[in-house]
Amino acid sequence: MKSGLAPKTVEEYIARTPEPARSTLKHIRAVIRSVVPKETTEVISYGIPMFKYRGMLVGYAAFKKHCSLFPTGSGVETFAKELKAYRTSKGTIQFPSAEPLPDGLLKKIVRHRIKENREWD
Repeated sequence: MKSGLAPKTVEEYIARTPEPARSTLKHIRAVIRSVVPKETTEVISYGIPMFKYRGMLVGYAAFKKHCSLFPTGSGVETFAKELKAYRTSKGTIQFPSAEPLPDGLLKKIVRHRIKENREWD
């Protein structure tokens, strides 16, 4: 993402992101929006776009050489087998800027996070 003042909105964050990552982030955002409850909000938290539903659900960001998904809770651990092809850490999934995570996998991760947040509520 381009440097400068921190973005105040998700739209501003995405608009500042150079291609091909911008298209990837738009796609990821659309897929996530397709499965979250209508009460879900989008915020900028820690400088990145996050979806919030009964707490933080999932965030995403663009970096110089990759994009990342930040599934809070057990989002990475639960899907470790399906994420073997990606670089992961406890709370991060990295993928190429021009290649978003597969839609089906992304939806499964988000649905899992929704379930976790409902259980904690």
